[in-house]
Amino acid sequence: MKLVVLTGAGISAESGLKTFRDSDGLWEGYNIHDVATPEAWERNPELVQGFYNERRKQVLAAKPNRAHQLLAELENDFDVEIITQNIDDLHERAGSTKVTHLHGIIIRSQSDIRPHLTYPITGSEIKMGELCEFGSQLRPHVVWFGEAVPMIEVAANICGKADLFVLIGTSLAVYPAAGLIDFVPREVNKYIIDPKTPDVKRYQNVITIEQNAVNGMAQLKSILLNG
Repeated sequence: MKLVVLTGAGISAESGLKTFRDSDGLWEGYNIHDVATPEAWERNPELVQGFYNERRKQVLAAKPNRAHQLLAELENDFDVEIITQNIDDLHERAGSTKVTHLHGIIIRSQSDIRPHLTYPITGSEIKMGELCEFGSQLRPHVVWFGEAVPMIEVAANICGKADLFVLIGTSLAVYPAAGLIDFVPREVNKYIIDPKTPDVKRYQNVITIEQNAVNGMAQLKSILLNG
């Protein structure tokens, strides 16, 4: 049975990583448009590079929490496919084997001119002057506002094959990721784990678990394994 899981910032927050956009529109004190757009990169690449170097250090220092681990454990009983909006690698470190990153992954760099060309990062920093094989500056392998989301079609195809669907820690506010639930078959049970359930009134077979990711995943695992 294929269990498709879409995760957002709420699951990483319980590992101590700040959510992407706080209520004041800032990320770690920075305006999103100063550090997470192609225009910001063109305007001040040193600032953007330094910002993501700091975020990468935080990711490397963070550890998977129990919600990540429970998702990995469910592979013993289900064909689990995770689609994540998060740019960290906590799902992989927890043991999940099928993870699609919609917005890239911060532990890799990419060519400034060929986004599909990515490289592992040694240590925690990409330095200015580090170039891809075509001589272009390396940047974080992260999808910025205003850029295409190359994995969205892959993710939509995964959602269309779901026998069960789980949404964890996302407000369904950032598109195109928020539209993925539209590809889940109508008759499939859709479990939503979040302290504040997003607006899903138009969907059928929705089961809400108004908990944080760790407590909600413990509850969900019990439901799935024990009926």
